[in-house]
Amino acid sequence: MSTPQFWSTPLRYIRWAAHEKPAIFFSLVIGSMGPVALVTLPPIRRALGDVDPEPIPLSYPVPKGPRSIPKGFDDE
Repeated sequence: MSTPQFWSTPLRYIRWAAHEKPAIFFSLVIGSMGPVALVTLPPIRRALGDVDPEPIPLSYPVPKGPRSIPKGFDDE
């Protein structure tokens, strides 16, 4: 039984795939850069001085004291 071409000569297979099936090859290259960027970009970004924004508040702040009732509406 013969060894598949990829495992016997991977660089030659990669070169063949880049020439013969470029859409599939480059989509795999770009897709494989996603997890790498997920790990490497945040430390680089912080080293360049970019800071994380404040978290968005999840609740509306409740004012202290008695509630002022609006006046001038004829709904009562």
